[in-house]
Amino acid sequence: MLDKLMNIDRRIVFILVALAVIIPTKLSVNLPVSVSEPTQKLYDYIDDLPAGATIMIAFDYGPASLPELHPMARAVLKQCFEKNIRVIGLTLAADAPTLANTLMEEVAEENEAMVGEDYVFLGYRPGGTLVILGMGNSIASVFDSDYSGTALAEIPMMENIKNYDQISLLLDLASGSTTEGWITYANAQYDLRIASGVTGVLISQMYPFLQTGQLVGLIAGISGAAEYEDLIDTPAKAMKWINIESFVHLLIVGLVILGNIAFFIRNRQEE
Repeated sequence: MLDKLMNIDRRIVFILVALAVIIPTKLSVNLPVSVSEPTQKLYDYIDDLPAGATIMIAFDYGPASLPELHPMARAVLKQCFEKNIRVIGLTLAADAPTLANTLMEEVAEENEAMVGEDYVFLGYRPGGTLVILGMGNSIASVFDSDYSGTALAEIPMMENIKNYDQISLLLDLASGSTTEGWITYANAQYDLRIASGVTGVLISQMYPFLQTGQLVGLIAGISGAAEYEDLIDTPAKAMKWINIESFVHLLIVGLVILGNIAFFIRNRQEE
């Protein structure tokens, strides 16, 4: 038995890992989630905004990063629509407009939010830094119409929104370095409050901005998305993925423990 534990067939390990992935998808139980301080700060900031306030969400990611960042976007949009906070969506990524617009429409329909009154998606404009700076003076000078081609002057929600002065928060959902650009140009020059949601590989780059107060809050990878789903009491894809990760990690820890037990017992018997 000890020899079998020490030399377990890798195919058995693969089968166990497969079961650890499949079984949680069939269960309705969600494992407890510990909410981190950066995620809690962002949730609290949005939750404290008055009804009728406006935030911007920059969908600065493409299809490759959708699994991590889409759940964040969905959770924040749901919170905003439930609190009657208006949302302006836009993107600095050329491959993001369709996926961002589709998501906003889906969440709006689920929460009975109306386009042009509760939210608007401006789409994409090339230029990066120039786009950020230009909106600080006049949003309409950069985006003369929304994604569907409706002129901003004809959108009721945009009637009194001219620039960053009327925006309570910019949330950048990013798979690259765009958050630094929003901080450098929108926060430093126009005093726009910035928050961020990033993929796992970018988390360490964001903590210095949290420490300096340049970021209101941070949603960190898929675990942060699960935390946000827990805060809005709506478990969804992120929570399911975290459950799967937790089961797989438990399996790995269990196998390591069994292997070490077998190793020490066999060594003692040989002595």
